[in-house]
Amino acid sequence: MARNLLKNPCGEEEFEHWEEVEHGGDGWKVEELPGDCGAAFPDDGISKYFASSFECCSKTQVIDLLKEGYLKRLLDTSPKIVVSDWYAGRTDAGCTYQLKVQLLSESRQVISEYSSENIAIPKTNNGAWAQIRHAFSGYGSGVRFIQFTHCGQDSVSWKGWYGVRVTNSSVIIEK
Repeated sequence: MARNLLKNPCGEEEFEHWEEVEHGGDGWKVEELPGDCGAAFPDDGISKYFASSFECCSKTQVIDLLKEGYLKRLLDTSPKIVVSDWYAGRTDAGCTYQLKVQLLSESRQVISEYSSENIAIPKTNNGAWAQIRHAFSGYGSGVRFIQFTHCGQDSVSWKGWYGVRVTNSSVIIEK
């Protein structure tokens, strides 16, 4: 059964398991859904999200695939790796969002990389959640780590947490 390799993808444990957390402006904050000027999430099981502030906020999680129980021989067959993230803006403020995922070798050299465009959500939006998804395949052998980073900020420079909201992030290896 495929499982999400990211730990604490929805902020249930505040910032536990997230590394290299950059708290621009007033920093990241964990909030309850739907939040001020927000929309309901499409999955009733999700109750929290991370909200960014008025300067660049980013969070990174590095997954050690061997520690997660994957064998080198499986990883060297280039299994499909599917990454996903959900993001939304507030209905009263514009924001930007970006996702970057790197497949890394044992020495942490980049084997393959996905970087979304810098997605701009206009100030006049409905607060709806959108999913970004990418599947890695045919990248070759040697992947031992996956580095997942998302970032964002508001585009109105308001003090507080008016930037992008992210939740239900995932990294799944399909065998």
